[in-house]
Amino acid sequence: MEKIDDFMNHLPVHVIFGEGKIEQLAEIMEADGLKKAFLVIDKGLEEIIPEIKSAVSKLNVVKYEKEPGEPTISNVEQIAEELKKSNADVVIAIGGGSVIDSAKAARLSITQNQKLSEFIKSDKEYVKPEISLITVPTTAGTGSEVSGGAVITDTTTNVKVGLANPLIRAQYAIVDPVLTYGLPKSITAYTGIDAVAQAIAAVMAKVRTPIGNAVALEAIRLSKESLAAVVKNGKDKNARSNMACASLMAGLAMNISDCTAEHSLGQAIGGMYHLPHGLTVGLVLAETMERERKHIPELMERIADALGEAEDGSKDGSRAVRAIKRIIAEIDIPVLRDVGVKEEDIKTLADRTMEDFFITQSPVPWTRDEVLTAFESAYQLTDRGMKVNV
Repeated sequence: MEKIDDFMNHLPVHVIFGEGKIEQLAEIMEADGLKKAFLVIDKGLEEIIPEIKSAVSKLNVVKYEKEPGEPTISNVEQIAEELKKSNADVVIAIGGGSVIDSAKAARLSITQNQKLSEFIKSDKEYVKPEISLITVPTTAGTGSEVSGGAVITDTTTNVKVGLANPLIRAQYAIVDPVLTYGLPKSITAYTGIDAVAQAIAAVMAKVRTPIGNAVALEAIRLSKESLAAVVKNGKDKNARSNMACASLMAGLAMNISDCTAEHSLGQAIGGMYHLPHGLTVGLVLAETMERERKHIPELMERIADALGEAEDGSKDGSRAVRAIKRIIAEIDIPVLRDVGVKEEDIKTLADRTMEDFFITQSPVPWTRDEVLTAFESAYQLTDRGMKVNV
């Protein structure tokens, strides 16, 4: 029997979950004495999701519509300039993880009284923000609505920069499954596999805790029950609700614990090829788990149980890898060759992976050769093998 290591957890985010909860935006502002909102929102979202338009219409708000794409330093600095001019006392972020991360980073920039590019190069002494933050996700994946982190792309180097501190967190997270009903199949799949990966990583990470494990394993179970179902049928409201909850819980688990190598490999790909974050993590999730199971088979067995994979007597964690490969196939995650990754870039990707923070949180340190092996294994795939069209 292992001794439980010392740990501390503090996640002061007020979570409001349920269908139609976006209508509480105005009363949240009123209850907290907030008068003027600066809204960062995916461009065109209000016009296609009437529930958002209805809730926003009740607010005193200055809007910034973000163009599609991963958040960049230059875009965040532009948002920060508009936020400063707005004199708003609350930032509201409505959209996917890119919008929420952009809003977090812009508020951080204003709080620190520095351009983001300057803050990244500084000693990063975080100051408590005076402006409140309310996050409203419209995807079920990143968990950014409750996390104390943001990932921003530096387009001058094509490297993704991670920011992490409890002071980045939102004060309120409104998680309304209704806002995810119209998500396209690909976005549902990419954001969903990111949620699964975050939950799995929270169980594997060297900084895992019993509380984090409990939250993460339930997130994994919910994802197993609902991800393939909602990719197959986006109108399945129960599956949408389950994935919204799984994503929220995965975000919490990630903050109680951390992400691991799958995010480092994925972020290296995303930085170089400008691909969606969830997709890049899904491209290498099975390969990183294959390596980790050799070091933490007992934890992988718990993950396999949460994934509902039948016992086979192996006790080596291979069940978990097999279950993930099946889910990835079921939701049509492509392979590295399909998304334009070049074999000659693999060594550079490995170098960038080794420089990323998340790989340092893996249960046992990775070598560069192991990273190369993971990338090469993923690159050898021409399809998913167990592919099931949904």
